[in-house]
Amino acid sequence: MSSPPGRGGPQQIPRPTAWSPGRPAPWAELVDPERSITLERVAAMFPAGTEGAPSPVADAGGTPSAVLIPLYEGDDGVEVVLTRRAWNLRTHRGEVSFPGGRSEEGETPVQTAVREAAEEIALHPGLVRPLGELDHLTTVTRRAYIVPVVATVPERPQLRPSEAEVDGVLHVPLAELLSPEVFREEQWGPADRSRPVYFFELVGDTVWGATAAMLRQLLSRLTGADPGTPSDYDPARDAPPGFRLSPEDESGVF
Repeated sequence: MSSPPGRGGPQQIPRPTAWSPGRPAPWAELVDPERSITLERVAAMFPAGTEGAPSPVADAGGTPSAVLIPLYEGDDGVEVVLTRRAWNLRTHRGEVSFPGGRSEEGETPVQTAVREAAEEIALHPGLVRPLGELDHLTTVTRRAYIVPVVATVPERPQLRPSEAEVDGVLHVPLAELLSPEVFREEQWGPADRSRPVYFFELVGDTVWGATAAMLRQLLSRLTGADPGTPSDYDPARDAPPGFRLSPEDESGVF
């Protein structure tokens, strides 16, 4: 499936042979959904300390990771900070993601997310106001899960990407992500075990997989749209261990 003209990036998408177009965005029927999104609304939707619904693998000893979703008021409304991972990394090379990584022993998700953002893009911890969590995402290996931490920063931050991990920093208005031509869903796999995979086609980059699932969940909440069932916003939660949709999918969809 081709991207809209001028949109999409060089990421290698391991699309399986069996796939089909999916549903429209949850906010597709809303009128001007971006107009209702302000930092005040974000804070109201995520009161400080709000915890997301846990992944099913958390009680089974799954390895926790956390990512930071930094939001600020920009020239085009509320904007989000994303990163493009370095192209020399072993996995997820060149993928667009949030700053984050595996939690160290004794760390809270907030501590992990803030530390990783400081290491990856030099986001000063003192600027970060953590609000709360999105519901957690299961990785397809069934040995780990991701805690998305929503936070605000007072203005567009001055960032410096770590050359070893980050190829570039993206500042993306939420209004752009909500544009009709940007989001799409695909159903991957045979009909009896297909799973939704989400995409946001930016100019020069494609956001997909776990990061797109987190953005879809965030935007659904902020616009008041229905994010669907737990399997819609955490597509790997019911996947068997080591699940793969195609032989080319080295790291899993999530």
